[in-house]
Amino acid sequence: MRLINIKPSRMTQLLLALLPFVLLVVAYGVGSAARLAENPSDKLLPALGTITDAVNRLAFQPDPRTGEYILWSDTLASLGRLFSALGISTAIALVVGMLVGMIPYLRALLAPFLAAISMVPPLALLPILFIALGLGETSKITLIVIGVAPIMIRDLVLRVLELPREMIVKAETLGGTSWQIGLRVVLPQILPRLITSLRLQLGPAWLFLIAAEAISADSGLGYRIFLVRRYLSMDVIFPYVIWITLLAVLTNLLLDWLLIRIFPWSELGKGT
Repeated sequence: MRLINIKPSRMTQLLLALLPFVLLVVAYGVGSAARLAENPSDKLLPALGTITDAVNRLAFQPDPRTGEYILWSDTLASLGRLFSALGISTAIALVVGMLVGMIPYLRALLAPFLAAISMVPPLALLPILFIALGLGETSKITLIVIGVAPIMIRDLVLRVLELPREMIVKAETLGGTSWQIGLRVVLPQILPRLITSLRLQLGPAWLFLIAAEAISADSGLGYRIFLVRRYLSMDVIFPYVIWITLLAVLTNLLLDWLLIRIFPWSELGKGT
């Protein structure tokens, strides 16, 4: 029997999925023990117990100075910025992507501009945004929008152009106006792609958020990581990196669930 025809059971799939994570933890434990045996003051790979103590201190004990639970206050600050930016980006992408994809004159006007904007490295604009918009929340949210929205717009434009021409012609034959065709034909077809495009931009969005918080912020997950790095506090940095990854995975799973629940009829929903 060929390997390509052998499918694991659900339990085997679960065990195989967990195996790399278990091996990673074991490898870290072995490496940490070896380094600490040579140098008990080593900070590069702190013991798992030290990391657990740091998590307990950050997440479950109030800060003596502010009275806040640091991990949760940082999480709320970062998620507020991230979700605000993603919401704005999604709205812009939906409206502009649908209009540019549907209307040839708009496509001729904006498609080259969008292609050029999407190639600009967003992090290179960060100093400009801080100078023009200040060091507050606006500049951080704008950075994420600039980094995410143009890519999502181009993706939705391509989706509109992929729609069968027969579908548009049939709607025109039935007397549909451009407005009606957009709302009743094009919009239902591109909404599943919008969610998928948003999922694909979660990674870049987190990157822009962490970069902005690292440079100018007084709270947030990125701010905390770059604050403690000067003290080589790897027992704080490692949990924060893992927590950011977990938040990104949970957000991706939520969007995945929404795609399947809301659009089970779409090809994207069937294949997810």
